Amino acid sequence: MSLNLNKLVDKAYKDQSIAAILAAPPSALLGLTPKHDEMLAELKIKTIEDLGNWQHAVHAQALVTLADAEVPAVAGDK
Repeated sequence: MSLNLNKLVDKAYKDQSIAAILAAPPSALLGLTPKHDEMLAELKIKTIEDLGNWQHAVHAQALVTLADAEVPAVAGDK
């Protein structure tokens, strides 16, 4: 199976396997730089996999997903 990762990762990583990309530094993601790697390393995030599994990123993604299913409160509901 071939995936088009051009809008996700830098050119150097576009032909890499998902496993190789997950092992790459966060700067392999489109829009991030080695300076971002340094800042994320302070949070013990050294790979894209670390970033994806970072509890705060996971929690934020869960909230974004849940927001799509949220039903607005109706006056009188408690």
